[in-house]
Amino acid sequence: MVVSPAKVEVVVPLRMADRQVQRFILDNRQWVMQTIDRIAARLQQVERLSPERYDHGALVPFQGRKYPLQVAPGKSSGIKISFHDAFIAELPAVRLDTDYSAAVREALILWMKRTAALHAEQIVLRHASRQQLVPRSIRIKEQKSRWGSCGIKDDIHLNWLLMLAPPDVLEYVVVHELCHLRHRNHLPDFWGLVEEHLPEFRRQRLWLKENGASLMMGL
Repeated sequence: MVVSPAKVEVVVPLRMADRQVQRFILDNRQWVMQTIDRIAARLQQVERLSPERYDHGALVPFQGRKYPLQVAPGKSSGIKISFHDAFIAELPAVRLDTDYSAAVREALILWMKRTAALHAEQIVLRHASRQQLVPRSIRIKEQKSRWGSCGIKDDIHLNWLLMLAPPDVLEYVVVHELCHLRHRNHLPDFWGLVEEHLPEFRRQRLWLKENGASLMMGL
């Protein structure tokens, strides 16, 4: 049973009877409620990384730092995002006369997802050949309680919010999921394989533990 701010997830064996699952949930109801209260209290103390609004001059988190947002008129019919030591949002002239904050935020999220896919592919290329850890696919998602997962068909799913963390943190999560292609557990052999690829993985793992709640709040 995993409790997150958005949901309670129960993972059970495939053939377990529904009544057993329901009994398990009822038996742990008090623990669930207490955990939800603890998460809510902790979230009130979490520093939000993203700005209140996405106007010109706002500071946007990216790869462990914050960069200024520049809003400028563009020639295309949609919002175009680019990055050169600052985020540049080119808007159609007609949008500059409206409240464009929400639209710029959505465009930034789409840009982050695309960038996460490119970075993840580059990390896989650096590590996969060493132990023949080759995923069938790499998919970028928004997940409320996980940084990554490895499917039974060797598909790797990654949380795009990792683009807000330092680059070596994204690398750790990608390597973590690559190693699950060999070991579908967290036993010593698994961690030994992670360490073979990233000798200092514990530092990135600790960073996620200490800062993950802020990342999960998103843009």
